[in-house]
Amino acid sequence: MLTNKKMIAIVGATGAQGGGLARAILNDPQSPFTVRALTRHVDSAPAQALARLGAEVVAADIDDPASMQRAFTGACGAFCVTFFWAHFSPDLEIAQATRMAQATKQAGVQHVIWSTLEDSRTFLPLNDERMPTLMGKYKVPHIDAKGEADAVFRAAGTPTTFLVTSYFWENLINFGLGPKRGADGKLALVMPMGDKKLPGMAAEDIGKCAYGIFKQGSYWLSKTVGIAGQHLTGVQMAASLTCALGESVTYHDVPPEVYRSFGFPGATELGNMFQVERDFNEQLCAARSLQTSWMLNPALQTFDRWLAENKQRIPLV
Repeated sequence: MLTNKKMIAIVGATGAQGGGLARAILNDPQSPFTVRALTRHVDSAPAQALARLGAEVVAADIDDPASMQRAFTGACGAFCVTFFWAHFSPDLEIAQATRMAQATKQAGVQHVIWSTLEDSRTFLPLNDERMPTLMGKYKVPHIDAKGEADAVFRAAGTPTTFLVTSYFWENLINFGLGPKRGADGKLALVMPMGDKKLPGMAAEDIGKCAYGIFKQGSYWLSKTVGIAGQHLTGVQMAASLTCALGESVTYHDVPPEVYRSFGFPGATELGNMFQVERDFNEQLCAARSLQTSWMLNPALQTFDRWLAENKQRIPLV
């Protein structure tokens, strides 16, 4: 069927961020775009669900430059994202970002959105002893790699919007960062954030904000925009969790060095991440305008609304 709609190629279309963008386009009958969903597994249930909604599902591997260039060819826009937790390698993440940046340039894509975060080393250089250096050259590897990769999109020359994201509320589900029961049987939300506000959001809303950027077109080219659903203190998050779960949740603040000593996988890195959020809170919150986020995505979820839909998925142990 012939159409005058422009194509958006979406990396990670079967994941949370890319899936949010894909569904926002496909569920909007007035959308000026069509979706090309890039995935390694075209026969997977999430890929086939997008196909039923009208997406063109194509096989592409972020580690295969030729497949990425083919997948981007013919697209007006592209959404690019990496997933550190699939491999735990910041060097691989930067390499993947480089391949995407170069492939979008070679394919002639007119507008790229790169899902990114600030490089924490701009706040804390490696010789700063307030927190440990990890892997020899990072403070918070999963954040620093994305921030470092901003440069490869600039170097490639593809017109890019740098979409600075926030703490995913899904971390309460998928990373076990939700409330835990103490020896007294009571639930506690433990974060080394003091009384500072943590910018957070539903992962799906990242894709919906990206849709708003694509709809506004050239205005956001070469710009950096930060997004969040809300900026909440630990006390505020615990109060919302109390209402949603129907039992008391108390916020427990601990020093970052104590959090780093908890011993679960990723405790050191997450302790560093929270410390950056705490110690440079004013800058990080200011970089994530709630007004801009709502403008891009009028359906933006609050924490309470997200909890109403997801509370049963939070493991309480």
